[in-house]
Amino acid sequence: MLDQLSRIKYKLTEAIMQLSEVSWMFVKKPGRDFTRKRKLSFDRIVSLLLAMEGGSLTTELLKYFGCSADVATSSAFVQQRGKIHPSAFSSLFDLFVQKTDKEKYYKGLRLIAVDGSDIHIPTNPNDQESYFPPKENLGAFNLLHLDAMYDLLQHTYTDAILVGQRKANERNSLCDMVDRSSLKNVLVIADRGYEGFNLMAHIQEKNWFFLIRIQDVLTSRGIAAGLDLPDTDEFDVSVDLSLTTKQTNEVKTLTKNRNKYRILTAGTSFDYLPAANRKLDPTVFYQLPFRIVRFRITDDIFETVVTNLDPWQFPPIELKKLYNMRWGIETSFRELKYTVGLLHFHAKKVEYIYQEVFARLIMYNFTELVTSPVIIQKANCKYAYKANFSVAVHVCRQFFLGNVSPPDVEALIQRHVSPIRPGRSRPRKMTVKHAVSFIYRVA
Repeated sequence: MLDQLSRIKYKLTEAIMQLSEVSWMFVKKPGRDFTRKRKLSFDRIVSLLLAMEGGSLTTELLKYFGCSADVATSSAFVQQRGKIHPSAFSSLFDLFVQKTDKEKYYKGLRLIAVDGSDIHIPTNPNDQESYFPPKENLGAFNLLHLDAMYDLLQHTYTDAILVGQRKANERNSLCDMVDRSSLKNVLVIADRGYEGFNLMAHIQEKNWFFLIRIQDVLTSRGIAAGLDLPDTDEFDVSVDLSLTTKQTNEVKTLTKNRNKYRILTAGTSFDYLPAANRKLDPTVFYQLPFRIVRFRITDDIFETVVTNLDPWQFPPIELKKLYNMRWGIETSFRELKYTVGLLHFHAKKVEYIYQEVFARLIMYNFTELVTSPVIIQKANCKYAYKANFSVAVHVCRQFFLGNVSPPDVEALIQRHVSPIRPGRSRPRKMTVKHAVSFIYRVA
């Protein structure tokens, strides 16, 4: 019987083989690409990209093939990876997520945090979706934007969308991820970059729940600015808005009740109302009930959120606790970039970088799944301890390659730990690391 860690590895290798069996769906020339037996087969290319660390391409190939004289050349690797469409790796990510989902709940809800992050990639003026030309005191650069859904209880990514920064729209990306998700009983936790009626409606239509930080009542913009709210520091107000795009005199009269009716301004994206209204068209309303809650963070700092959670089961103190848990996705992005290696690529072509981004997401999930069952025990210590994620990533890559077995995996992870210091507020001094471009055709 397979042990727990081996089962996780088996699920990843099984997903790779399932993808390999239908590789024709993910290659650029079906019927020609990967039809002959080669040293760098489809599944080997995928596995190699998953296992890659921050070394040069030549070094990574030597590690993968065990410094054998029969090692594949950098040129051969580049040629073979170029046959694979980036969607192969996003599909592998989805398949691995499906195989490893544990459905952990808090008060009957899946806690899914959402956030976005920019990824600096090698400068390429030909990629207009990510290229930004030079400006005064700023050179040219390229950015991709990653939007992700993150399970706060399982500590793994459940979905992701990667686009050029010029095409990025965090709210639209989240709407797409919500619509296509198969998860049930979900609470989406998001910061104020996701404030908007359209997103709230998409979540409502999914029969999910939302907890979204919004602009404060003291500002002149946002959802809260158009509502009649108590003139107090803290409040919890239920609102049942009827939204419409129709601007008739009758509707304008109704909107005097600011907590009941609202006209969406021209240009506002909303998918559940007619895009255009002719004079003779009937007035259509969309019902959107929610709570708007303002609570204290410190003596002079307050946060305002919107939610459709039940006020009896989730009072303000509980909402404050839940929103604070969203920090888990911020931490995961930092580990994804600086530890798993999302800032170091082995290519300049954007399509190759897409491959590597999803390969890193898969390896992040694999590391978290392998690490989570490992029990960390430190007797008579001031702090509790957790696995050192930097070491864990390296160990898990070696485990995936078959260079270390489960008993040693556990022992190595248990040996390298870091203290958990709750309430740490001192900001860490972190410098921005730019993308590293490798001359990957040079042996």
